[in-house]
Formats: sequence, C-alpha cells, structure tokens
Amino acid sequence: MSQQNLVPLATPLREHYDVVIVGAGIAGALIAKRLADKGNHVLILEAGRSTSVTPDGYQSYVENFYTALGKSPNSPYPENPNAPTSLTEIGPLPFGSNYVRAKGGTTMHFLGISLRMCPNDFRMKSLYGVGVDWPIGYDDLLDYYRQAELAMGVSADVEDQAYHGIHFPKGYVYPMHKVPLSYLDQVTSRSLNGMRFKFGQKTYDISLTSVPQARNSMPNPKYDGGKGYRPVGAAGDPERGKRCEGNSSCIPICPVQAKYSALKTLAAIPASHCHILTQAVASQVMLDGNGRVSGIQYKVYQDESSGQHTVHTARGTIYVIAAHAIETPRLLLASPKVCRNSVALGQNLMDHPMPVAWGLMPQNIGACRGPATTSGVESLRDGEFRSRFAAFRMDYGNWGWEFATGSPYADVTAAVAKGAFGKKLRDQLASTLPRQVYIDFLMEQLPDAGNTVTVNPQYLDPLGNMVPLIHYDIDEYTRTGFVNAFKFKDAFFKRLGMKDCTAGQPQFSAQVECDGQMFYYYGAGHVVGTHRMGSSAGDSVVNLKQRAWEHDNLYLAGCGNMRTIATSNPTLTMAALTLWAADNIQSDLDSRRRA
Repeated sequence: MSQQNLVPLATPLREHYDVVIVGAGIAGALIAKRLADKGNHVLILEAGRSTSVTPDGYQSYVENFYTALGKSPNSPYPENPNAPTSLTEIGPLPFGSNYVRAKGGTTMHFLGISLRMCPNDFRMKSLYGVGVDWPIGYDDLLDYYRQAELAMGVSADVEDQAYHGIHFPKGYVYPMHKVPLSYLDQVTSRSLNGMRFKFGQKTYDISLTSVPQARNSMPNPKYDGGKGYRPVGAAGDPERGKRCEGNSSCIPICPVQAKYSALKTLAAIPASHCHILTQAVASQVMLDGNGRVSGIQYKVYQDESSGQHTVHTARGTIYVIAAHAIETPRLLLASPKVCRNSVALGQNLMDHPMPVAWGLMPQNIGACRGPATTSGVESLRDGEFRSRFAAFRMDYGNWGWEFATGSPYADVTAAVAKGAFGKKLRDQLASTLPRQVYIDFLMEQLPDAGNTVTVNPQYLDPLGNMVPLIHYDIDEYTRTGFVNAFKFKDAFFKRLGMKDCTAGQPQFSAQVECDGQMFYYYGAGHVVGTHRMGSSAGDSVVNLKQRAWEHDNLYLAGCGNMRTIATSNPTLTMAALTLWAADNIQSDLDSRRRA
C-alpha cells in the first residue's frame, strides 16, 4: 500500500481541491477513488486514527481484540476521546448500535453481508400503505449494484439470490463464487426441505439461502465475460488474505483482511490525486454569502489524551460529507445555516432491531467455525403481511451461542462453578458446544420523524465539538413483527428437532415489550435515514443526485441517504448510491469547468 497519500500535516498539500470529502469510510473511499481515477484532486478529512495503514498497525488492532475481556464490535479499536463514538441517549429505548471513527470507517467491524434490496422495498407506501416510497426503483440501481459488487469483491451465486423479484442482467455472475455453506447449513437445508409457514393470509415456502458476502472466496472465471476476477488482498500486504481462512472473528476484525474494508479501496487510490488527513475532525461546514459551501473547518489533534488542537480550513469546488449516518447530521446541525430548511435532517433514524434466540441441535453440527453467517432465511423478506407488521430476514449463526451468552467462555465458567473438572468438564463441553445454534432476526423498521440525531451546545467532546444526541424508539409495526418472528422461530426449531434454550437477557442487549411479552434485542449497526433522498425539499435533505437541496456544491453520501431500511444489510445499497453520487459529482465538475 502506498503511504504517500497519508499526509501527516495539519494543512493540505494544495490550497484548493476539486473535491473535499469528510470521512474515510466506504462512502468517502468509493467517491474519492472514482474521482481521483478521472484526474480530479481530492482531499479526505478523517477524524480518527490511521493505525491500520501498515500491517503492524493493523495487527495491533487484532491483538487488541485478542486481549479484550469483552468481545464487542469495537473491542479492537481503542476509544478516541477526540473522535468519540459513545452515544448520548435521550430517548425511551437504547439505540444499541455503534460505529468506528478511524481510517476505513465502520467497514472495519462490519460482517460483510452484501444483500441487494428487493424491488418491492422501494415502494412500501404504494404497495403496502406504510412507510414511504423511494424516488428511484430497483432497476435504476441495477448497474450500480453490479459496480458495487465489483468494488467490494462480493462472493455469491446468482441462482441463490434471485428471489422476491431480485433480478440480474442476462449472463451476470458475481466476482467470486459463494462462500461454501457450513456443515450446519447443509444439515439444516436437508431438514427444511418442504417446510411451509403461514404468515398473514399467505403460506410461504421456507428454505435456507447462502448470503452474498464481501469476503474473498474462489474467483469466478466467468466474471466479466470470461476475464475472471483477481481477489484483493490485505491493504499493505496484498499477497495476504486472498482467501477467507475461517478465523471466526469477522465481527469485529478479520485478522488477514480477507473480508472487504474501505482500506482496500483507499489503498488503490492514486496518491498523486488524493490526500488523506487523519486526526482531522471536521467541525463546521462554512457558507459564503450566496449560500454555497466555501470551506470545511477542521481541528487537528496530535495527543489523544488532551483536547489541544489547531484549527484549519479545507477548500474545494465541491464538498462531500460521508461521515456516517450519525456523524453527518451531527456535523450539519452543528454548522450555522447549513441545510436548515431541510426539516428531515437528523430525523427518521432507523436500524434493524435484532431479537435473538438460541438452541441445541440433536446432533453435532460443528459449531464455532468459519464466518459468523454463511446462510439465512430470506423467505419472509417480502409479502402482503407488510401492510400490518414488519418483515424480517433471519441470520443463521455458525458461532454457537457466543454472541448471546458469551459461549464458550461462559460455558466453561459455569461448568467449573458446578464442580466439573478434567474429563467430566471436557465431556460436558464436547457434548454441548458443537450442537449450539444461534439465530437473529433483522427486523424492518419504518421511518419515524421522532427517531432523531440532534445536538446541544451543553454536550461537547474534548475538542469542543457538539456530540450526537440519540432519541430512539421502536413502533408497534416493528414490535408486532417481533411477535411474529418468534412464532416463526418456534416452528423453525420444531422442524429441526432443536431444543429451545432461549432464556434470560443476552449479554449487552436491550429490551422492549409487545403484547405482554418481553423481547431482547441488539442494534445491528445498520444506521440509515438521517439525511434521506427524495423528490422534494419538503421531506428530504438530498435530491436524486445525492446533492443537498439548499447548497448546489454540497453532496451527502452514506446510509443516511436511504429512505427506508427494509430487511437487507444496507452497505451494498449504500455503495451503489455512492457510486451513483460519484458519477453525478463528476458531471457537476465537468459542467462547472465548461462554464
């Protein structure tokens, strides 16, 4: 990986750039690469560290994970007081999700599942009378989905993914073949053969489907008309990580970088046309007298133990805020007069509230090996029932009860506490751990103006920047979905002959009540909706081109632009929208040069 585009200076190398981008996550990286490849000069401001730019630095994150007592999604990445990710909660329910502020962004700890949205997901209001419609449809993103799957190196087989109206151009193949199904997947698929489940007024065929993943598997020789695909190895060590090694730590970190992260895209950007300033916290979007963005004020810190910093301004022709669906509205709300007529700014915060369950299979299914998830139940992602309650997709977990109960460590502790030692302890663990199964449900959530990201000058970080305040709740539409998801869980476990061991509150989870039942949920880390796109300024922040309605040289990128969350992990759709935005920015630059 070239180190030349990592600028360890407080000021940029140029006085003026074609494009200034805030955020070195996947959205900022994809836009920067596309524009730099076309000869534009780009500056990226990143609030967090650049620890991961060298193999040794990345390995320090891996070691942090290995030694952390709590294996949370952010355990490899030390808290940075000057670029905090801890959230101040002011709502009735915990939000439950977090993100990473570092070079590479939240792709540093994401799972890598790269699902397309279903065509009906774009028309929730028209079809089901709930939520909102998108101003674009599935076919508008069809080629951008292809581009995103190439940029992220997605592994999947088309025949597995053609369901609920999802379709592909004739002859299309993914860059790499699907990640092989686990032994658990294979046993379960045979048991589910012929299963049907009534949901609402319709009966659905239930099956287990492999999930597309931004993770290196076997390259598909038929890709790109027979040219094939070359897997992208680790940033800084490209011969490493060209195949998934099954290290079983995809969340929060892949030790060999076989899983995609934005580091790979950043490493491929020509250094001559892209400068990256890390530890440079954007603090204000500045406007000129005509309402156009004139610069990004940012604060540079050297010592994380203090709030000492220097203040600078980055200037360009076009500006892009790609700082995450929480940090982007935070920055805009902290900037006087920016997007102030866009009432949707900071509103409609959504996630996938994720209730979980776990059980014991009657036979050894080889738990605790490979990627966290290699399959899921996609059968109930769409249907007429969505007019009354939330759809969901079900992740099928390969790591036993680790996420819910802290297994296998907790199993060992509990067994020893009950007097099990030596052979008795080994036999007890050997009879239970390989049979453990974990599932979670990614529940659809509707946009709600009451779920917000806001700021208040009384809440500041050490650099004096306002921190995001989160107001979050789960409405009856989703809560009723919880109830129905667990009805499906009961039928699913029964079909497999699985003992339901779901009991008590899982570690680190939150709780919500519906119909007299208590459900425990996690946040999926799928944060969307806070600066959504639309057809008018009255209910959105950006237009179809992903440009802010109020400022003609300001673009926003990221999951915050999405109008609904549906049931799919949002990264792939966000990447497609981001590449769409990059093309629009290029057209904008070309028009300005001609003028």
